[in-house]
Amino acid sequence: MSDAEATGPSELVKGTIYSRWQEPPPEQMTERRVEMRDLAGSVRTIIDRLVATAAPTELIVELAAQLRETAGQLDSWPHGTLYEGFAEAANAGADPHALFEHSPFIGRSNPLAPPMFLRDENGVVEGEVNFGAAYEGPPGCVHGGYIAAVFDELLGATQSLSGNPGMTANLSVDYRTPTPLHAQLRMRGELTNIDGRKIYTKGWLFAREDDGSERLCAEAQGLFVSMDFSRFAHLKDEREAAERDRLGGA
Repeated sequence: MSDAEATGPSELVKGTIYSRWQEPPPEQMTERRVEMRDLAGSVRTIIDRLVATAAPTELIVELAAQLRETAGQLDSWPHGTLYEGFAEAANAGADPHALFEHSPFIGRSNPLAPPMFLRDENGVVEGEVNFGAAYEGPPGCVHGGYIAAVFDELLGATQSLSGNPGMTANLSVDYRTPTPLHAQLRMRGELTNIDGRKIYTKGWLFAREDDGSERLCAEAQGLFVSMDFSRFAHLKDEREAAERDRLGGA
């Protein structure tokens, strides 16, 4: 198991439906899913190490050749059309069968995902995320764009508690203090109001200080608008058709 994959949810975020999306029952963890997670974790580690490596040029040349060969092995198999479940927690509502293996934020099989972990408790969504070197903005700190992105995921999960979830209409982030890299960060999302199709949420991101206290790094407000999920199915069909056309013309 890779270093990146060894980082999992703490006790804070274990249990209930949202963490079940990332930690499904053993019978759903097929050999392929287990190995996909391990492969993604290895790629995640490579990305983290590659960002500012001091490795000599000779090794970089050698590794580049190895990775080209690895990519070539995948080229002979169909790719580009997989859309397993939903890509965002916002789109699943409370579907107990949803999986997010390829989500860009909570997907354990997506090497671009940190990943972040979520759980719901008494109408509140708690989250944890640890950003590696690839997410650096200011020196030693997380890039603000990634902070906004994880808020979108967190509040997307939060608004699904409304029972009639939708899509992001507006997201506003206030950056309070620098957000450190390589630190276990805590997130919290709350459903604040429902007005017809409009769903209002608020979220917070905290870093733990050396003395055990928490420091507010950023807070956000999100507005979501409930949607007809037949429209979502239509978008998925359009996406699949576009991918087939793209691959057919390649």
